[in-house]
Amino acid sequence: MITDQITDVEIDTEGRLRIRPAKQDLSQIWRAAAEVGWDPETRTLYGPKPREWSYATWFHHLVAAAHDEYGVTLRLSPETRWLNVPPDTRSAIERLSG
Repeated sequence: MITDQITDVEIDTEGRLRIRPAKQDLSQIWRAAAEVGWDPETRTLYGPKPREWSYATWFHHLVAAAHDEYGVTLRLSPETRWLNVPPDTRSAIERLSG
């Protein structure tokens, strides 16, 4: 099993959650057919702007898709940067990440 640190968690200008792994290229993640994409320019996993799910639920969905499709475990670290993520959303993500 491969473990990679998450360097950035961001809510972009379109309201999509983005996760940047430190090392992994997950460019074929679309094969999971789970509304998860890979942006090669920013090297981030992303989902659509949340409609019914919270950002925390989307975070876990993105992490699960990386694990299911690639066998990669993405982990938050004390060095993870939080960009345009409200404190309550960050807390919810961290709480569910245990």
